[in-house]
Amino acid sequence: MTDGSIRTLPLEDLHRSAGARFGAFAGWSMPLTYPAGVMKEHLHTREQAGLFDISHMKLFEVSGPDAAALLSKACPLDANGLEVSQSKLTFFLNDQAGILDDLIVTRLGADRFMVVANAGNAAADEAHLRDLAKNFDSKVDPLNRVFLAIQGPEAWAVLSRAGIETGSLTFMHGIEPRQNWFMSRSGYTGEDGFEIGLPEADARALVEKLLADERVMWIGLAARDSLRLEAGLCLHGQDITPETDPASAALMWAIPKDLRATGAFVGADALRKIVARGPAEKRVGLKPEGRQPVRAGAQLFDGAGNPAGRVTSGGFGPSVGHPVAMGYVPADLAKPGTKLFADVRGTKIAVDTHPLPFTQHRYRKG
Repeated sequence: MTDGSIRTLPLEDLHRSAGARFGAFAGWSMPLTYPAGVMKEHLHTREQAGLFDISHMKLFEVSGPDAAALLSKACPLDANGLEVSQSKLTFFLNDQAGILDDLIVTRLGADRFMVVANAGNAAADEAHLRDLAKNFDSKVDPLNRVFLAIQGPEAWAVLSRAGIETGSLTFMHGIEPRQNWFMSRSGYTGEDGFEIGLPEADARALVEKLLADERVMWIGLAARDSLRLEAGLCLHGQDITPETDPASAALMWAIPKDLRATGAFVGADALRKIVARGPAEKRVGLKPEGRQPVRAGAQLFDGAGNPAGRVTSGGFGPSVGHPVAMGYVPADLAKPGTKLFADVRGTKIAVDTHPLPFTQHRYRKG
């Protein structure tokens, strides 16, 4: 990766034969769209079941007597308080409480955890965790797995037909259904969905079974982006970065209240100071008027022309039928319904701050 080379997915041949159009993302050559196109892929996921190859993301197993203590130091997380199979969204923070990455941690056993990291941060995350692990009796093992996500209201039924029962698995839980398999139920689309990490040979067999079901369609990165944006979910590197803290990003719900007060995780003191004085800016949903999407990087202004923040993600929301965006505005402008303007190539587009998400989450919580 450091030589600037682009990595290819283990199942690239399957995507090519499905007619995928590829593009570079986080150091990987990724399927952006398939012949159906982004609009159909997006709506199909909301209505039936979309299959995503997310093998660019990284799975780490953290194990050993101090595994829980290591993760509780590395993240604002009470790893020991997680029940076996429970998953939690959490973060690696730097000393200034900036978000190095957002992660999902799942407890697999008394001293075994699975950590799912974002593609662009995988190498840095591993180095960060290994550095912290020097003071703990624990091991950090990156796993070589194909990682698939199947999302949408029919996802559970499709997996059931393929011989994978999901009934006992509820939202934000993960299990090892077979040797060298990891399966979680979370969903980066706002829909009920599953993520399955498994060896390549098993993945090829599973993909063949899944695609034989008329309810399943390959979904590319473009629709993954519009789906998560409608669902109000952050993309690291855009909506959250090492310059963003969880309070400004409206992500404090992911940090247990007692840890906010007494936690000894990396960045705890800095985060407490930010919370005490109140963040200067806040992440909000943004709804442009009209049909013109407002993209990441657009600057925001108030009615008097004063700078009023920036757009971090934006596009068209196929399920809601209008442009959707999110970004950061000064804290005093963050209440829903505040009228602002985005500068799109010299044209001022009216936007309102809007509650997130734009589409209702449909996770299976019980």
